[in-house]
Amino acid sequence: MRTLARPRALTPAFYGCYDWHSSVHAHWLLARLARLYPDAPFANPARAALDRSLGDANLAGELRYFQTPGRASFERPYGLAWLLQLAAELRAWDDPQAKRWAASLAPLESEVAQRLQTWLPKLRYPIRVGEHSQTAFALGLVHDWAVRAGDENMRRLVEDRARFYYLGDVSCPLGTNRPARISCPPASPRRTSLRRILAPAAFADCCTSSCP
Repeated sequence: MRTLARPRALTPAFYGCYDWHSSVHAHWLLARLARLYPDAPFANPARAALDRSLGDANLAGELRYFQTPGRASFERPYGLAWLLQLAAELRAWDDPQAKRWAASLAPLESEVAQRLQTWLPKLRYPIRVGEHSQTAFALGLVHDWAVRAGDENMRRLVEDRARFYYLGDVSCPLGTNRPARISCPPASPRRTSLRRILAPAAFADCCTSSCP
């Protein structure tokens, strides 16, 4: 189903960038900078921007957009992974305002997590292209969220999928590590996903025989 309307009406929390995931990523960046550098000149403007976006009404609008028929694959997996990364950042922020934003985001966070949990077991082969749709980069972000959120089912699923997809990779040629049209190379993110789940010695052994 397609709806003709302005982005601000369709996705009232995350709009204004070329694509939805870029807006989500920008919000994550604001949250991270404001959390890590609370006394910086940009901290208060960042908080104000987050407060404008992450209210109950805006995020309820985002959830309605997601739940409209025909959008099961919307922003999967890249944008979904960044939404969870934003949620993880807010969970890490010991601040009353951030806790309120995290609570407002929780219904959309749950919807996104459920979509990934439904989709990943069906994905027989990893998506290896050097674009947003590749699997490896998203798996790393989702794993970060699962650890922060204490979601053991998601953590185990991501670790299982990463092992299934990438532990058998050997002799990956360096030439395949060039991105296609964005800065998302197809080979290197495999290491970043496996780094999160393997013991140091096992990861070192993997790197000597698999992708660069």
